[in-house]
Amino acid sequence: MSPRLLLGMLLFFAGSLLAGTARADTTCTTSTPVTAAFGNVANAAGSPTPTSTSFTITCNTAALSLLATASVRACIGIGVGTTGVAISPLRRMTNANGDAMNFQLYTSASNNVIWGLTPGATPAPLVVDLNYSVPLLTGGSGAVTVTIYGQVPASQTLSAGNYSTSFSGADVRLQYAFNEVLLGTATAPAACTTTAGVAGNKTATGGFPFTVTATVLPQCSAYVTTDMDFGSNAGAITGNIDRTSTIGLTCLNRTAYTIALDNGLYANGTVRRMRHTTNSAWFIPYELYRESTRSQRWGSTANVDLVSGTGTGSAQVLTVYGRAPPTSGPVAAGSYSDQIKVTITY
Repeated sequence: MSPRLLLGMLLFFAGSLLAGTARADTTCTTSTPVTAAFGNVANAAGSPTPTSTSFTITCNTAALSLLATASVRACIGIGVGTTGVAISPLRRMTNANGDAMNFQLYTSASNNVIWGLTPGATPAPLVVDLNYSVPLLTGGSGAVTVTIYGQVPASQTLSAGNYSTSFSGADVRLQYAFNEVLLGTATAPAACTTTAGVAGNKTATGGFPFTVTATVLPQCSAYVTTDMDFGSNAGAITGNIDRTSTIGLTCLNRTAYTIALDNGLYANGTVRRMRHTTNSAWFIPYELYRESTRSQRWGSTANVDLVSGTGTGSAQVLTVYGRAPPTSGPVAAGSYSDQIKVTITY
């Protein structure tokens, strides 16, 4: 080999170092976020309920040269989710009955920019840039942690239940363009969708699947009861005296509840009794029932004689059917009373 030929080869090698664009492969991947759990959300809450979850995007570039760098511009898109119908103005999740809870995902903690799916659309995906060196022997990588911010708006009328929606497949999209140079600092691509004048462009779906959850606890309130008055009777009770009273309550929609009535203060075994107000030895037996035919006793034993119902979100009124049966002899004059404890379980 002549010295002249060797010099030509050295100059060619040096010229390669000065070239701007390289062609090593760059690949970006994402970690999987944990569930974005809103926890317990109150019906008609007075303030928004926040949550967040994070994941990492990592880009790796094969070895280029001693002084090489890479620059990546990535769009991270999130779609409507499995139970959603739109990204904007609000996403939604549902419970097992299909009841909806509105929520939204944002790109920052200020909750003012909705996180979208498609580059160039409104709302848009989150754009992140990664710049890192690419050593000759090992190649290089860059990573950035991304946080998804969520919020359930206040003042929603909700139903009880466990709510969720999932984001996977095409609903979690990563599209990125990248540049690589052998010497100096690589220029960031103009957009994640750029295909011309860059080292490469790739799209990946399903890389960071996650689920959004919330729970609305069952709730009952606004309890109202009315007294049962069997009226006045002279002497013995010769026929059934039937009367009614009511129990009113308001329960959140889908709230399953049961109502139990105890045996009162003066029961003889399971026989309810009213006691004379001044003579504790005198009683009048009576009974309380769940329906108008007065054949089903209303008691306090689970799965036997309770009354069950499901809340609608509006006031509900249940009727208590009472009966004082005929007595075997005269009843002492005076006033008789008893007190029943009402237990509502939900």
